[in-house]
Amino acid sequence: MAGKTPRTSAKGAKKSAKRKTAKRGAAKPRLLAGGNPQIAKGYGDAPVQAYIAAMPGWKRDVGHRLDALIVRTIPGVHKAVKWNSPLYGMDGEGWFLGIHVFTRYVKVAFFRGASLCPMPPGESKQQHMRYLDIHENDEIDEARFTAWVKQASRLPGERM
Repeated sequence: MAGKTPRTSAKGAKKSAKRKTAKRGAAKPRLLAGGNPQIAKGYGDAPVQAYIAAMPGWKRDVGHRLDALIVRTIPGVHKAVKWNSPLYGMDGEGWFLGIHVFTRYVKVAFFRGASLCPMPPGESKQQHMRYLDIHENDEIDEARFTAWVKQASRLPGERM
């Protein structure tokens, strides 16, 4: 056998190529604890849409709805995914809102939520932050949510 190279059948080569393509192709994002999608850090709409598409079950619909409400309320809003969470902000002003998936709910974090009127209901250990938790059968009060988004977009954002 010395000096001979192993031969690969055409069938074996095709199987190997398929495996490599499957690994490189559009693999499903991994879900972290609580079902939070693991999405690579990125700026713009594409990584945010990838995050929303990877949200499990009913949470995906909530993600689409929140994103649409934010974009409709603040045309030209800047988006990014950092720390496996979509962030929304104003150009050069920092981030005013983030979304995160948990096992039983979707958490919306208003980074300066303590300054919103009325304040979002969820308290935080951080002085300025407030939360809105959305569970599976919760109705989203669109008028209140968009009012919070509008107010939050006018406040100094978080530099992350």
